[in-house]
Amino acid sequence: MATNYTLLCIHRDPAQLGSLRENGYELVTATNSHDGLRLFASAPVDAVLLEYHLGFLDGSVIAAEIKQVRPEVPIVMLADDLELPDAALNSVDALVTKSDGAHFLWATVHFVLNVKPAQNRERRLGTQMAGHLGRSHGSATHAHHLPAKASPDPRDSPLTAKEWRSIRAGAIRF
Repeated sequence: MATNYTLLCIHRDPAQLGSLRENGYELVTATNSHDGLRLFASAPVDAVLLEYHLGFLDGSVIAAEIKQVRPEVPIVMLADDLELPDAALNSVDALVTKSDGAHFLWATVHFVLNVKPAQNRERRLGTQMAGHLGRSHGSATHAHHLPAKASPDPRDSPLTAKEWRSIRAGAIRF
């Protein structure tokens, strides 16, 4: 199952991420934040898998640094549990706990690399088509035939830790 995606994995024990390699992802690994940022600057990657507890700098600091340089790169945070500071998830696209297991981790990486970008493309295309159709008809009488403009979806922005905990606990459902 070839995916042709390269993941930067900043994790204390990258051997635990073998299931991603088995599912076709190429892994570039670092065991600390300094090496991870160096690899991010030098190696082309499609996404980042980032362990929260890295020692000197926690994963949220590294995620913020990565998003400043390349905000379009999806970041999946891997944590021991859901008890993280509220600001820990401000720069990440998804959160997976280690207890969720390898399949959930793979599914989350697949989602941020394939499904979410496709949804964003469809939304942008709908907005562009609405603008194009509105100009070409030049009449307000045709407005009811136009596709609705895509509005920013709050699910596309990073969620607070409290919101993630509610989702994971089943208190919030989509």
